[in-house]
Amino acid sequence: MSDATDSLAVSLFSEIITVEQLARTSVARILPKGMELSQFAVLNHLAHTGLERSPAQLARSFHLTRGAMTNTLRKLEWAGWVHVRPDWDDARRKMVSISPAGLKARNAALEAITPLIAEVTRKVGPEKVRAALPVLRELRLRLLADD
Repeated sequence: MSDATDSLAVSLFSEIITVEQLARTSVARILPKGMELSQFAVLNHLAHTGLERSPAQLARSFHLTRGAMTNTLRKLEWAGWVHVRPDWDDARRKMVSISPAGLKARNAALEAITPLIAEVTRKVGPEKVRAALPVLRELRLRLLADD
């Protein structure tokens, strides 16, 4: 790579990391009381897919250790936002699904954060956001391929 390409890559990843940190902080601040960003992410994933998932599958989806995912799932289960049941085919495993209370909590969280992300999108401009999405998706897919 050339120095110019290296500099461009460093600038790009620096911006992505900074935007990610700012977005996490902004969203975490306005989530419903008692909900952590990691919990919202799992609830949103389960609501979006509509499928039961094992803790290991969830950990892989979020690129986390099983221990980190187990901790988040414990908190979600304690809050009544997920159901954890034994896997009927393999008693060593568990399966996780979103509960009606979890769906309600996730929807409340979405209601809370939607104005923030809509306002940021409006300020940046929908055209620019639409143009950035394919590039960000390709970066994500290339980084996943390197995993």
